[in-house]
Amino acid sequence: MHPNPIFHDADTAQNLQFARMRAFGVLAISADEAPLLSHVPFLLSDDGTYADLHLVRSNPIARALATPQPARLAVSGPDGYISPDWYGLEDQVPTWNYIAVHLTGRLERRPDDELRDLLDRQSAFYEARLLPKPPWTSAKMDASALDRLMRMIVPVRLEITGVDGTWKLSQNKPETARLGAAGSVSGGFGAELEELSSLMRAAKEP
Repeated sequence: MHPNPIFHDADTAQNLQFARMRAFGVLAISADEAPLLSHVPFLLSDDGTYADLHLVRSNPIARALATPQPARLAVSGPDGYISPDWYGLEDQVPTWNYIAVHLTGRLERRPDDELRDLLDRQSAFYEARLLPKPPWTSAKMDASALDRLMRMIVPVRLEITGVDGTWKLSQNKPETARLGAAGSVSGGFGAELEELSSLMRAAKEP
């Protein structure tokens, strides 16, 4: 998380809604040599108190869950390089604008009999965003094939105790400078630059 409080202007509800709609992040737990990381889709509960996900059984994080572990789930959004020339101000430096939300808490292995329900809930959430395409469901699979694949993964839950977000959108610049950068960023480089430009235009000065 960026240390400047100016970039922490989103409230908990906004951070959770962002994480819920992204539904993909980097899960991290501590280890002796270096943190263990895994890129995972997840399903955030309606009240934002936990995130459900699954891991391949052989994943080092899954193997570490003989006992619950402190963990963090980092969710990234649009990001892009900001050239100082775009501000229309003197003596500026390059920077990078981005959105990131961190969900912190206690990661635990869940019982295997919860896996099918988790997978069905996840696919229903993702497939609903593809309408009017007829939703895919696990009922379309051969039962033995589905069972074989399910034996390779395990259900996991992050009980969320902390939510923090960085929305670095040039709020620390005068409005004219921020809008100038917003007008140019979509022609630069990064990820989801049109969305980043829109968010920069909507940002408010502290």
